[in-house]
Amino acid sequence: MPDPAPTAQPAGIDLPHSFGAALLRGARCRCPRCGEARLFRRWLRPYDTCPACTLDISGQRADDFPAYISIFVTGHLLAPVLIVLASDFALSSTAILAIILPLAVAFMLLTLQPAKGAVIALQWWHGMHGFRAERRPQPGDDA
Repeated sequence: MPDPAPTAQPAGIDLPHSFGAALLRGARCRCPRCGEARLFRRWLRPYDTCPACTLDISGQRADDFPAYISIFVTGHLLAPVLIVLASDFALSSTAILAIILPLAVAFMLLTLQPAKGAVIALQWWHGMHGFRAERRPQPGDDA
């Protein structure tokens, strides 16, 4: 079944102007549609419905993708630190592990919720998993 065409802007809701703006709203743990309400009621559990714009978020399917993003970002942030610690300082393997492991856990915990918010925003923007693709009216569109 073909996806429905993107709909016009609902009254009173400030839709994001671009995909990047929607991703940024999600990464800030805000509703990707209105940007007003918090996206999560607990650390990784989103609200079923946005309290501000009533967007149904219950159909989102982030699954493991936020964890993969978080691992990817953490690895790329810690790789230079690990290289510097191993090459420039005379530290034992135990000392390097004592530095790197807490940093890795902290980075993972700090990036997991924003990554999940961004994945939910990605799904909303593209109309995936029950979301409806909504866009701002463009200057040349007939209203």
